Amino acid sequence: MNAKERIARRVALELHDGDVVNLGIGLPTKVANYLPADINVTFQSENGFLGLGPITEENAKLVNAGGQLCGMIPGAAMFDSAFSFALIRGGHVDVCVLGSLQVDEHGSLANWVVPGKMVPGMGGAMDLVVGAKRVIIAMEHCAKNGEAKILRECTYPLTAVAKVSKVITELGVFSFANGQMILDEISQDVTLEELRARTEATFTVSATLCPMKQPEVAQ
Repeated sequence: MNAKERIARRVALELHDGDVVNLGIGLPTKVANYLPADINVTFQSENGFLGLGPITEENAKLVNAGGQLCGMIPGAAMFDSAFSFALIRGGHVDVCVLGSLQVDEHGSLANWVVPGKMVPGMGGAMDLVVGAKRVIIAMEHCAKNGEAKILRECTYPLTAVAKVSKVITELGVFSFANGQMILDEISQDVTLEELRARTEATFTVSATLCPMKQPEVAQ
């Protein structure tokens, strides 16, 4: 199991029956593949519909917010972007799962631009992190060059300040409470000392720290 699959599987355990969920592009889209059998959620896409589902027949006109081909479930609803963002800004999205370039120990995130690189815009991320009831960051623990992505302070332009509920990487699960970053779960592949060495942010260790949870893999 590679790092991205491990992260996606763990994020799936955070979703509750009946949730309206927005999945960001990239790694977060994999979460839909690992939902527990007893959990039914409704996926929302900010380009204008509720009820994303698996592709049952290819339709080049049906794409998600990242421009990827997608399917829809029976009962799906489509609408314009204004209504879609009214849902988001109105607090009707229970969970959004996003990737990030950086997260800091205050729960702030930077995920829309690398300084000096061209970008078409920030998309719906700023609205989602402010409007969603829970914001889960799903990302690999370090950058490809080994640099920490969980920092004391974000150095890239911020998407939002102190809006992250949880950070889930292949090495651990962190939450935020009372201005502190807390390690709740740790991968069995890493020691606490190794995790601290790969994490610039200051964090406290939960009194109930446990091994990182994973759903059972079907044989």
